[in-house]
Amino acid sequence: MIPLAEQLRPKTLDDVVGQTHLVGKNKPLRKMLELGHVTSMILWGPPGCGKTTLARLIATYVDADFVSFSAVTGGVSQVRDIVKKARDDQTLFKKQTILFVDEIHRFNKGQQDAFLPHVENGTIILIGATTENPGFEVNAPLISRSQVYVLYALTDDEIGIIVSRAINLFPKHKWHPDAIKHFIKNSNGDGRTAINSIELATSISKNITLKVAEEAIQRKAIYYDKKGDWHYDTISAFIKSMRGSQPDATLYYLSRMIKAGEDPVFIARRMLIFASEDIGNALPTALVVATSCMQAVHMIGMPEAGLILAQTATYLATAKKSIASTVALGQAMSDIDEENLDPIPLHLRNPANKVMKSFGYGKGHVRYPWLERKKGEKVEQEYMPKNLKDKKYYIPDWK
Repeated sequence: MIPLAEQLRPKTLDDVVGQTHLVGKNKPLRKMLELGHVTSMILWGPPGCGKTTLARLIATYVDADFVSFSAVTGGVSQVRDIVKKARDDQTLFKKQTILFVDEIHRFNKGQQDAFLPHVENGTIILIGATTENPGFEVNAPLISRSQVYVLYALTDDEIGIIVSRAINLFPKHKWHPDAIKHFIKNSNGDGRTAINSIELATSISKNITLKVAEEAIQRKAIYYDKKGDWHYDTISAFIKSMRGSQPDATLYYLSRMIKAGEDPVFIARRMLIFASEDIGNALPTALVVATSCMQAVHMIGMPEAGLILAQTATYLATAKKSIASTVALGQAMSDIDEENLDPIPLHLRNPANKVMKSFGYGKGHVRYPWLERKKGEKVEQEYMPKNLKDKKYYIPDWK
């Protein structure tokens, strides 16, 4: 029996769901195919967004031989065999070969070099698919010879179209509206997840209730790569939510990271930085709490450490904020780079020996100005180098 995903695979660009910025009217991929000229490309996007589907359609439109290759299971020796056949097809039959490399980021940079000469001389048209940022994971020479296209996770409306097409292939099944909504909501923008869960549901029962849908899809399909953009985007949203004093949003992004299996020590470390950078002296105990959190998380581990992370995150989100010391450090660092490094005032220097004292080191220095002022003495003592006299860096901003 043909898998449901294969039955639903679009036959034309008009059948493609989503990615209208690439295949819509007058959009780059559609225009390229209408002209019949295809170049090597990298398709970058999350799972289930249509990378393989687009690659297959491209081969169909230009009447090229489509060779699918997985970087997970294949190796460089297999690439050589594919290239040899592609060269023969080109010479004998004037037929172009499109080599589709799924998960191209799984190849290391050295292995990726195997494609370069064959892409350059036109033996193959390379279409690479990756869920990782190609700027980090794909060789620069390979990227320079390819066009990078970004694909996006499907919207709920787009997933709804796919679900509708899928259930129409099972007219003898009864589909409850709440079950259909569950498939759409919990596919999380992944068309493949929606299709596979529907196919599983039909094998469970002919009466697709919400309970059957829940059993089929199991749980929300969270895509999250600890080294990729999703990792950095989620931690960024988490930090910005704490900065915006929004504990609910903070807990939401924390939960996404926990569910995805993020390293809890990494989360705690980011909160420790936040406590100093964004709260500072407005609430100095924030640094103490964050430090204790990191130590506790390291000792306890998950899942219980989630409670400690949540307590600390909400504490930091609702705390008074101050960037006074952060800004002050940045300004001082900038002056070090841009201003002259004037000599340290003599009275602040350490008079370690008689020679130094004879040159005025430490002369006139008031050791405890605050104590002298307490006694009613007037103390005026400059601490900055001459060129930065009266310069102010630290200005409390929480009072």
